[in-house]
Amino acid sequence: MNTLVAVFAAVLAVAALARAAPAPQDALQATPKPIAILKLASDVQPDGSFTYEYETENGIKADARGALNNAGTENEALVQQGSFSFVADDGVTYSVTWVADENGFQPQGAHLPVPPPIPEDILKSLEYNAAHPEENEAKN
Repeated sequence: MNTLVAVFAAVLAVAALARAAPAPQDALQATPKPIAILKLASDVQPDGSFTYEYETENGIKADARGALNNAGTENEALVQQGSFSFVADDGVTYSVTWVADENGFQPQGAHLPVPPPIPEDILKSLEYNAAHPEENEAKN
C-alpha cells in the first residue's frame, strides 16, 4: 500500500512540475498585428442595388455589385458579380471572379478545378431527350 501511495505522489509531483514549467517560445501566441484597410467604399441604393470594394495592406482585395432583377415577379432574383484575391501562405496570389444569380454561385479562377467536358454521346442523348419530351411522358 505504501508503494502505491508513493507512486501516486510521484505522478502528482511530475504533473505539478509539468504545469509549472514555462511553455516553449513557439507555443506562445503573440497578439496579431492589426491589418490596415487601404481602401473601403460601399454604396447601397433604395432599390437594393449595391456596390462595395475594399483592399487591405496584406494583399486582400474584394469587390462586388448586385441588383434585384424582375422585382415583384415570380422570377425575382438577386444578381451579383464580383471578385476577390489574396496572398496565400505560399506567397502566391489567388484570384477568383464570380457570378451569383438564378443559376447559383459560379466562381472562376485559374487554381479552381473544372469538370471534364460531357462526352459527345451523352451530350447527343441529352439533346435528344430535351427535343422529345413526349417520349419521356409516355413511359410514366
